[in-house]
Amino acid sequence: MAELSTAGDSGDTGGSGDTGDTVIATRALTKRYRGGQLAVDGLDLAVPAGSVFGFLGPNGSGKTTTIRMLMGLIEPTSGTARVLGRPMPRATRTVLPHVGALIEGPALYGFLSGRDNLLRYDSADPVADPRTRRTRVATALDRVGLTAAAGKKAKAYSLGMKQRLGLAAALLQPRKLLVLDEPTNGLDPQGMREIRSLVRELASDGTTVFLSSHLLDEIEQVCTHAAVMAQGRLITQGPVAELAAGARSRLVVTTPDPGEAARVLKEQGVSDVVVTEDRVTADPPDHDLAEVNAALVTAGVRVRGFGVERASLEDAFVALTGEGFDVAG
Repeated sequence: MAELSTAGDSGDTGGSGDTGDTVIATRALTKRYRGGQLAVDGLDLAVPAGSVFGFLGPNGSGKTTTIRMLMGLIEPTSGTARVLGRPMPRATRTVLPHVGALIEGPALYGFLSGRDNLLRYDSADPVADPRTRRTRVATALDRVGLTAAAGKKAKAYSLGMKQRLGLAAALLQPRKLLVLDEPTNGLDPQGMREIRSLVRELASDGTTVFLSSHLLDEIEQVCTHAAVMAQGRLITQGPVAELAAGARSRLVVTTPDPGEAARVLKEQGVSDVVVTEDRVTADPPDHDLAEVNAALVTAGVRVRGFGVERASLEDAFVALTGEGFDVAG
């Protein structure tokens, strides 16, 4: 990590420069690679302070390229990016000491143990107090569940353990912003739950978490806000609850008589009726649901389930893009 400095930051007055309400802001941020490939196209992004912000999109949608520009690892072709109130990549030396990041998997020394990898990371930080280094490392290992494997060489770690170690490196110091690129990659379901719990804990402590993922379920469970990317472009952004609310809720009838159920629903004035093997879905009716259910029963339809399902983030994505999405990863 480079030495903490304000050199080259026009108009900066020291400190992190956090504006207090938006920790990441981009304007028309664009990255075009040689050969004409447009990876990110005119991105306008706003990440509120204190949020757990999900950066959502299929693999290849431009998420990692965006993160690399935000962290000063690559230069944008055009547009601007500000992190903690400072322009990137110009303010890299000032901003990065306040940011923890795990991007495209951790870079580890395979011949060193997990503990020794973290000791090396910590010793590279010019603001880290060497007197408390081992305590910081032990705390970070404990937070990600690697205490028992701390003495094991990193080359023997599984993919999930490497992800945990990379996250531990990002947590060696208190951070104003934590940037995680696919943090649950390679983790089993229990490990995924533990990382989600840790993200919530960090957010409750005041850290803004920017979490990139292609897993809709992961974003919906842990994030307060989200942005949806597709083919390098921003489709939408905002509070997760509002994004999901933008998609239609659906009336769902579970029955072994789907054809007869569909007929009754249409007679009841219900629109957009879709029949599958043992389910019928439709737009919720304007009149009382109890009347619709009674009509189904009166017609002899064996109703095993009846109700309105709240629209999910997956529904919102499909409604916005017309495309399917890799929910399970």
